[in-house]
Parts: sequence; C-alpha cells; structure tokens
Amino acid sequence: MGLKSKIILLAVVPLIASTVIIIYLSLQSARELADEELSIYEFNLIHAKKEALKSHISIALSAIQPILDSDTLSDEEAKAEVKKVISRLRYGEDGYFYIYSSTGKNLVHPTQPELVGKDLWDFQDKSGNYLIQHLLAVAKTGGGFHRYFWEKPPYMDVEEKIGYAVMIDRWHWMLGTGLYLGDVFLELSKAKANMDANIRRSFFSVSVVVTITVIFVILLGLAINLHEHKLADSKLKALVQRFMRLQVSERRRFSRELHDGINQLLVSCKFRIELASNKLNRDQGKEAIEGELLKAGELINLTIQEIRQISHDLRPTLLDDLGLDTALSALVDQFSERTKVSVNYCFDVSCGIPDEIEIALYRLSQEALTNIDKHAQASHVSLHIKQSRQDLVFECLDDGLGCSQESALSKGIGLINMRERVALIGGDFFLESQKGKGTKVRAILPIAPKMD
Repeated sequence: MGLKSKIILLAVVPLIASTVIIIYLSLQSARELADEELSIYEFNLIHAKKEALKSHISIALSAIQPILDSDTLSDEEAKAEVKKVISRLRYGEDGYFYIYSSTGKNLVHPTQPELVGKDLWDFQDKSGNYLIQHLLAVAKTGGGFHRYFWEKPPYMDVEEKIGYAVMIDRWHWMLGTGLYLGDVFLELSKAKANMDANIRRSFFSVSVVVTITVIFVILLGLAINLHEHKLADSKLKALVQRFMRLQVSERRRFSRELHDGINQLLVSCKFRIELASNKLNRDQGKEAIEGELLKAGELINLTIQEIRQISHDLRPTLLDDLGLDTALSALVDQFSERTKVSVNYCFDVSCGIPDEIEIALYRLSQEALTNIDKHAQASHVSLHIKQSRQDLVFECLDDGLGCSQESALSKGIGLINMRERVALIGGDFFLESQKGKGTKVRAILPIAPKMD
C-alpha cells in the first residue's frame, strides 16, 4: 500500500470511526430521550385518566346525593335506590361503578352480578394483591387510587386496571370505579413504535449522508492523488530540464576553459618548441634555443596550474582530504586575502553530510563570494552554515550595494545556477536584497530525503 493510500485511509478511517461513535451516541441519546418522553406521556395520560375517574365518581355521587338527602325514604329504601342508580350508571365502552361494604361484601357489580352478596375481603388478584382491602383503605382516606388486575368484559380477560374509590359515609360503603389500562398501554406502544420508526429513519438518513461523504472524500483523495502525481511528474520533468541545463552550462564552461586556457597554453608551448627546433636546425646560438625552451617550460607550468584549477573547480580536493569545514575556511581565506573584505565565517554542523550536499554548499559559497566580489562592493560578509533538525541552513549576507528589484538579481547566470543546484537536491532557495542594504542568500538543504 502506497503512502498516499495510507494518508487517504488516515483521513477516511477516523471520519468513519468518529461518525459511527457520533451516530451511536446520538441513537443512545435519542432512545433515552424517547424513553423519557414516553414516561412523561404515560404519566400525563394516566394522570388524565385518573382525573376522569375522579370526575366520574363525582357524577355518581351527584346522582345519589338526592337519595342520601331524602327524608321521605327509609334507610332500607334509600339503600335500595342507591344500589339501583349505581348499577345503571355507565360511561365509555366498559365503564361502570361498584359498591362494597366496609367488611368487603360486594353490594353492586353490574358486569359480574354473580359477585353480589359475596364476601371478597380476602380476595387476591393474580399478583397477590388484596384489592378490596386496599380500595377500602384508600377510600377511607377521603378517596384514592389503586392499581390491580381484574376481568374485562365481554371476554373477561384479565387486564391491569386502575381504580378510584370513595366512602359513602352514611352507611360506610365504598363506591368505586376503574379504568382498564390495556388501551393506555396500546396507545403508548403505538407512540413508542412511531418514535422507533423516526429514529430508524434518522439513522438511515445519517448513514446515507455518511456514505456519500466517505465516497466523496475517497474520490477527492483520488483526484488529489492524481493531481499530485501529475504535479510530481511536471516537477520531475522541470528538475530534469534544470539538471540538463546545469550540465550543459558546466560543460560549456569547462569547454571554454579548456579552449581559452589550456588549449591556448598548449598551442603556445607547441609554438615555442617548434621555434626551438627550427633554431636548432639552423644552428643558431645555444642561448636562443634555451630561451625558447625556458618559455615553453613556463607555459607547461601555467598549463599544469590551469589543469589543477579546473580540477579544483570540478571537485575540490580539500573536500575529500580535510572535509567541508576546512575547504570552506580555505575558500573564505582566499576570498579575504584577494578582496580585503572581512568575512565572519561560522560552521555549526554535527552530523555527517552527504557528498552531494557538501559539493552544493561549497559551490553556493563559491558562487556567492564571487558575486559579492564582482557586484556588491561590500566591506563585510557573513557566511554561516548551521544544522536545524533534518536540514542544513546556508546563509550568506553582505553589506554591499544590494538591489531593489529581485528580477534584476534573478537574471544572473550565477544565481540561476545556485537556484537550480539547490532545487536538484530537493532544497529551497531564497534571495533577499534591498538597495543600499546588501543582499542575503539563503538555502535550506535536506540532510534526509523528504517523504512524499
């Protein structure tokens, strides 16, 4: 797997992981919120049902109050009338009222008349609840609610029910009614199903958005990767062209030096030797022949010096023999001795330097000092080479004439060679100059190869 593919994965995987975590937390939060809303809805719904039960009891009490207040009816007649009225009262589809004595005896039960007259004090529902005792207990407190299980007509299936009971104080009877909670639970179940459906739809929508986003990121990464490949190819082509131009320039310079220097010296030497030979053939004086040979020897010495200089320019022997620091010190000393310009030289590098970096630094220093000598008219120069993490920083600063236009500086063949030499080894080249304030040449050269 390539590095760019790994980078794309590093972008996509955290996105997917964070999105999954966010979706999970959102779903958990949505479920918790839904449960809380259902609890509130259930509480409000049951509270409304309780209030309705209290209202129904109030209506029933209002219906029998004239009988309780009547002075014309005997006690037994009044009891019979109350039972009759209560047994006939209905509300909703399955709403009815019942009456129990204080001892737990059933007096009125419209839906289950077989219970009338039975003592249900010790009756327990399927959960073990003594429901008549509990209903009487809450009724004696002035009215209250109690949940229990009871048969629901017409199929007499056992369902949970909430009852509300009060006391008829005249005879210590308990008057009650109740509401089956099956419909309430069904309504709550529908509400929960709707909430779950909304959560699922939200999850699906988020999943679609995440999938589209991931696909977009991958496509964008591939597009960037393709663009980077094209850009890298163009940079490589430009780098090859720079290398070829630099190579052609070096060869042209080398050819010119051979032609204008060594070739001319050798031609002159050959001419002197031929003159000496001609004089020898004509039996001219010994002194004349020796003079020509001496001049030929001088030309040979000049040729040797010229060859040494060219060899030094191609690859200074001091770099191989004594290292970069010593070679640069010698170069600076020669520059100071030749130009009488003060140079502050500093070399602060503790790591090993590759050969191509060494020769690049030497050539940069050589070219920078040459430009200062030719154009700057400086009185002081600072040449610093220091290490910064995985880079070497080259700085050459002079206090010469400078230039206000960088384009005028960049046209020089020396600066072009410096810029291209730095680019060939993957470095960065900077040039700063102000008229009357000198020029600063700065280059950052990587010690280790740069990662793509």
